[in-house]
Amino acid sequence: MAEAPVSEVRARRKVRVGLVVSDKMEKTVVVQVEDLRAHNLYRKVLRRSRRFQAHDEINECRVGDRVRIMETKPLSRTKRWRVVEIVERAR
Repeated sequence: MAEAPVSEVRARRKVRVGLVVSDKMEKTVVVQVEDLRAHNLYRKVLRRSRRFQAHDEINECRVGDRVRIMETKPLSRTKRWRVVEIVERAR
């Protein structure tokens, strides 16, 4: 079995878009990702959210920025994501 090229392997990583809710740590931001889901029985649309700690190497993210994060190898006890790009700056 041949190994897949690096670009295909990276394509399989999970990618999320969320809002930066905290930038108090050094090289780390907390990103809240919201998801809309329909309830299984009642079909009411529910807003679910999760918070991820993401690695921000050059400390450029600020609270309120919309960012794209990508899954990566464990960087610390709680960090398994890294900031790929800032989609939209906070106003």
